[in-house]
Amino acid sequence: MRRTGIYSRSPQASKDADEPREGDAPAAGAPPDVPAVAPTRWQPGRKSFAGLLVLVLALAGGGAALWPRQAGHALTQKDIDAAVLRTLQTNVLPSQATRAAAIIRPSVVRVVGYGTERATPEAKTEKRGRNMARGKAPEADPPPGTEVERGVGTGVVIVDKGVILTNLHVVAGSETIKVTFSDGLEAEATITGVQPENDLAVLQAKKIPDDLIAATMTSTADLQSGDQVAAVGFPFGIGPSVSAGVVSGLKRSFRSPEGKQELGNLIQFDAAANPGNSGGPLVNMNGEVLGIVTAILNPTQQRTFIGIGFAVPIENAASALGSPPF
Repeated sequence: MRRTGIYSRSPQASKDADEPREGDAPAAGAPPDVPAVAPTRWQPGRKSFAGLLVLVLALAGGGAALWPRQAGHALTQKDIDAAVLRTLQTNVLPSQATRAAAIIRPSVVRVVGYGTERATPEAKTEKRGRNMARGKAPEADPPPGTEVERGVGTGVVIVDKGVILTNLHVVAGSETIKVTFSDGLEAEATITGVQPENDLAVLQAKKIPDDLIAATMTSTADLQSGDQVAAVGFPFGIGPSVSAGVVSGLKRSFRSPEGKQELGNLIQFDAAANPGNSGGPLVNMNGEVLGIVTAILNPTQQRTFIGIGFAVPIENAASALGSPPF
């Protein structure tokens, strides 16, 4: 009777020695019904090679995740600065004045007062400017029977129900007042309040756009000389036009060329303003209204801008509506 080996046989053992022959007795200690099985050993070219191939493929797949990788390139401050510079060179960002004008523009309106032609130097200058802007002779008169533009200025919507702030001198004495909104809608307006000491008038439009946007007002308590501002309006009826500058001074006074009126507590600014800007908003770089443009300083009768404009602080303008101060 043959005995089952306890240790693996040497590779030189024959195949016949590994496989039990028919009729051999079971191994000692094994259950009678379970045949003895020889220990497994590796043999080239057989099933063990297939197992080795599976192991290699596993290492090449899932096992590769355990293989150490080289660290990526760490970004340096120089790399970040170069990327930012490249972005700034290839993408032009809008200026602060551009953003401010875009915010306030839907609330800016063109204001025109119609009536009998005035003979004042200011009225004649405005008339010449409007005619030249329309390609007409400076002194050309309108056709007989047409409404005469007595004053052209600007207004700003401060309540979305069609309440508009402008200068009193723009609409004073007008028989008819018309306002043109940013979407092109033209409507008649009436004066509902005045504040002569600040040259302010409150208008109510009879018809308004469905999506009318009121301007946002802000306090001038923290306003300082040097702060950036923009003036939006209709100089000589052209617009809406935008000019940018800075606050030149605070608490200034201004007397009209005729000496009829003196205004106080004004914001002085150097953003370009001309006849027609009157009544328009002076805004900060967030598009918030700081004041209402009301006058330009000019020692001559030419009524052209020389670098000094004045605006009534919005606190004074709000009081014309009966609104509480900020």
